[in-house]
Amino acid sequence: MSTQLILLALLMGAVTYPSRALPLVMPGIERLPSVVLAYLRLVGPAILSALAAVSVGIALDANRHATLQIGFEWVAVIACVAVVAWRRNLLLGLVIAVVLVAGVRAVFAT
Repeated sequence: MSTQLILLALLMGAVTYPSRALPLVMPGIERLPSVVLAYLRLVGPAILSALAAVSVGIALDANRHATLQIGFEWVAVIACVAVVAWRRNLLLGLVIAVVLVAGVRAVFAT
């Protein structure tokens, strides 16, 4: 594993931590307007979905140029979105998407 990936993960955590820690360190946050509370509640899922979209949709070719990737991963993304919309459970949607992709990769790896 590259140490650059570890540094990137730490940087991403440092950037997203303030928005996640705000409710813990700011007393009276429940008195904020509902629009602000909705925004703060959705920051984490928005960042996660942006990272997932790039991981699923963009691939590097042999010359290290970014290209659009079409594959089974998009089916897993659609399944994840459908489960989250249906059950209102992000964890369940992510688990289903991961299991789908892992299963397809296991079948086609042999």
